[in-house]
Amino acid sequence: MPATPAWGATAPTSGLSPMTIDRRPLRGEDVAIDIAYCGVCHSDLHAARNDWGRTRYPFVPGHEIVGTVRAVGPGVTRFKVGDRVAVGTVVDSCRHCDACEEGEENYCREGSTGTYNGKDRIDGSPTYGGYSASIVVAEPFVLRVPENLDMAAAAPLLCAGITTYSPLRNWNVGAGTRVGVIGLGGLGHMGVKFAKALGAEVTMITTSPAKGEDAKKLGADHVLVSTDKQAMRAATRSFDFLLDTVPVKHDVTPYLHLLDKQGTLCIVGMIEMMEPFHSGLLLGGQRAVSGSGVGGIAQTQEMLDLCGEKGITAEIELIRMDEINHAFERMEKADVKYRFVIDMGTIAA
Repeated sequence: MPATPAWGATAPTSGLSPMTIDRRPLRGEDVAIDIAYCGVCHSDLHAARNDWGRTRYPFVPGHEIVGTVRAVGPGVTRFKVGDRVAVGTVVDSCRHCDACEEGEENYCREGSTGTYNGKDRIDGSPTYGGYSASIVVAEPFVLRVPENLDMAAAAPLLCAGITTYSPLRNWNVGAGTRVGVIGLGGLGHMGVKFAKALGAEVTMITTSPAKGEDAKKLGADHVLVSTDKQAMRAATRSFDFLLDTVPVKHDVTPYLHLLDKQGTLCIVGMIEMMEPFHSGLLLGGQRAVSGSGVGGIAQTQEMLDLCGEKGITAEIELIRMDEINHAFERMEKADVKYRFVIDMGTIAA
């Protein structure tokens, strides 16, 4: 399966268009996957346009991948042909540092290998993402998709899902925890679902009252409109944990006032320089500002299993492969509820 249809970018301003990429032949521990669906992440757009200055072209995005096993290498023991599987943001790591041994391959000391825009650790070839018909991934980085989950709606769990689930778990969110989720987009709507599933009291914090109504349908107990100064003052020191999912630069100062003593605001959406804030907001209550990326493989499987148990998936809009450039434009305007997913069966149509 080396020659594989894909859609990718050839330059920062090229947009995405059809191309053919080479997938490696099966190694002993490899799983070959026919991709059924691939979620569309904000990171895909940023990387395609080289917004972070690290993109190597040609470039194929996509790290919210679900599909079925087509073939396995002779050393594979956990998967067989026909299994429902998934691949997230990481396809390899050094596997021997403390982070990898602790199940945090995403924080590998030597740098994890990204599903796209990375380099294969064995032959140095570029890694290409899931906007393609198939992919080959080492078994330790392949995940199992519960049988009861809709495949398309499960795709965003591999990035948007684990990006919000991981900090909730790592900061021990559970029954009795007062959680505020800032921003209701691809990340935020999953944050609401997971915080509720973990037993927290969940408040959606949004600039839009209309989105507040959506949040309640997703499971939020309360809505706090951040442009309502009186409501924000009334909510001072009323949260233990704030999950900040806003993907663009913004001032966190108004939200720091909402944290109770020893509360934490965790940034999972914004990847750029922050607006300055006064350190007294931290010192005056032993508060913290933190950040979190995706989770490791074991935690991602834990999340998928929880989703299977509780029937949790993303709210999606299914698109054809040839609609991706328009989807990127709409995503920049937050014109999606709440995650685009590409039907990869349309890649060659």
